[in-house]
Amino acid sequence: MGVWQFIQDQVLGMKWLNELIGKGLSLLGLDIGERVGGSIQFFLYDTLKITVLLCFLIFVISYIQSYFPPERSKRILGRFHGVGANIISALLGTVTPFFSCSSIPLFIGFTSAGLPLGVTFSFLISSPMVDLGSLILLMSIFGTKVAIIYVVVGLVIAVAGGTLIEKLHMEPYVEEFIRKAESVDLESPALTKRERAQFAKEQVAATFKKVFPYILVGVGIGAVIHNWIPESWIEAVLGGSNPFGVILAALAGIPMYADIFGTIPVAEALLHKGAQLGTILSFMMAVTTLSLPSIIMLRKAVKPKLLALFVGICTIGIILVGYLFNMLQALLI
Repeated sequence: MGVWQFIQDQVLGMKWLNELIGKGLSLLGLDIGERVGGSIQFFLYDTLKITVLLCFLIFVISYIQSYFPPERSKRILGRFHGVGANIISALLGTVTPFFSCSSIPLFIGFTSAGLPLGVTFSFLISSPMVDLGSLILLMSIFGTKVAIIYVVVGLVIAVAGGTLIEKLHMEPYVEEFIRKAESVDLESPALTKRERAQFAKEQVAATFKKVFPYILVGVGIGAVIHNWIPESWIEAVLGGSNPFGVILAALAGIPMYADIFGTIPVAEALLHKGAQLGTILSFMMAVTTLSLPSIIMLRKAVKPKLLALFVGICTIGIILVGYLFNMLQALLI
């Protein structure tokens, strides 16, 4: 086993933990080859694995994020123009909160500050869809190639979507109170390394409380899919035999509200049951980018025409990504 394969399997994937839990359950008299024992093993393993990765990743990302408070981000974005500004905005979105609803207040602040609308939408698309956490987690499940391509494609969607909105001059469709809001640009105090670490610890605690219920729900659903739903059912609906699987997965993900951590166990279970890779990724993108609560919140900031354009761009992009990954699946895995 190569060094990187060891990191992917034993460090990120924590397969040693799965084996340890399996041995422990066997000692307790549970047959992990049966549905009940297998479900318990899946639930304990994924909950512990995702919790450990969650806390580590939030700490690292929050520490990085402490260098990019809203005021500094606005100044950075203000230095760029055209597609370059959209690219920088999308990249900044990778070190922001995991939830789409958490990104919307920042989007409103950037828009009120007078940043180009397309730039702010590139940020809004990339923030929940693509982050450092998703890269690490996807690597633990799908491998390095899939994870990197997922992030790159997500950034492309964010840049393309923001650029299109900019070209269509949709500024009149931003609500009046945001366009006329006065931006107060406060200087952020310089933080010491200890203060940044304290900030990161606080973010771990706050985000964990917010995210953990969704992890439990996601892992529970994943355990049911993994051990109780026949493989033939999953293959029939989300496998290669159904040309509409990607569309169904994307539409099913929109009403849900979760983050990358809550969708990972569901995606893992679907993959093991024979669902196509692109179909799974479409579901994950839809959940993290177009959740119904975030759409309702965004409606307070933009008018229906701009909201519909945003949803349409994201939906089309997500579906195209799904079909692209399905076509390339044989080469990626």
